[in-house]
Amino acid sequence: MSTSSAISTISTLSAISFYPVKSCGGLSVTRADIGALGLALDRHWMLVDRQGRFLTQRSHPRMACITPAFEGDALVLRAPGMPPLRLAVAGEDGATLAVQVWNSHLDALDQGEPARHWCSHYLGEEVRLVRFDPAVTRACSQRWTGAHQATTQFSDGYPLLVIGQASLDDLNARLAAKGAPSLPMDRFRPNLVISGLEPYEEDFIDTLRFGEDEQAVQLKLVKPCARCPIPGIDQHTGLRDAQWPDEPLDTLAAYRANPRVDGGLTFGQNAIVIGGIGGSIEVGQACHWEFNF
Repeated sequence: MSTSSAISTISTLSAISFYPVKSCGGLSVTRADIGALGLALDRHWMLVDRQGRFLTQRSHPRMACITPAFEGDALVLRAPGMPPLRLAVAGEDGATLAVQVWNSHLDALDQGEPARHWCSHYLGEEVRLVRFDPAVTRACSQRWTGAHQATTQFSDGYPLLVIGQASLDDLNARLAAKGAPSLPMDRFRPNLVISGLEPYEEDFIDTLRFGEDEQAVQLKLVKPCARCPIPGIDQHTGLRDAQWPDEPLDTLAAYRANPRVDGGLTFGQNAIVIGGIGGSIEVGQACHWEFNF
């Protein structure tokens, strides 16, 4: 497979989001620094069960209603019917806890009894909140990153998720054609949204570049994102649409099955950082891309 040398500059970075606690509420920002792990505090905290296995909205949709905020040097979590929970961003770490994210087994830093009590009370079962240990390296699969060695925190597998706005517009047009309601972009939990691409054009992009000099941030899009049922969950209520409980997967099944990921229904592309670590990106910035055919 060869990479074309044609580069376009007509696209724009239209949104930046990150999710401090894996599978909980997100935060939108207008500017962000980029490190080897992507956005600094993206999926930096995580809920786990008694066995240390990660929890997500797949099994606990109420996690969508845990909303984060950064206030001074604290991460503050809020949820319906709960008092705020304040955590030191720098970490007030307890014991090391063995945890699991898919096939990754690693040590994390327990966030203590108040966090355990708060999260367990809200979810109605025994859970713990852990923080990613900066001393731990969690490698991305080189089956997809190739010659590039990349790392991530508690994301499913890669530090960034990129989606073109036109892809969502196309999906919403298909939903409207069958009478289903349109969906906001937060259902798909991207880190970066790009405007100015054709629908699903991100499927064919090899690299994205933000900036012109030697500090330009460069991302490589490495793996299509196979979607689970989470996009069917309202990120503000934690509920599914009673009339359309299987959307958007039913609609995606008609045209987005991807043999590269064993027939998974893909929407968006996972990405890694290959240049410009320590640089920054901002909403409204021009985005240059290079295709991979």
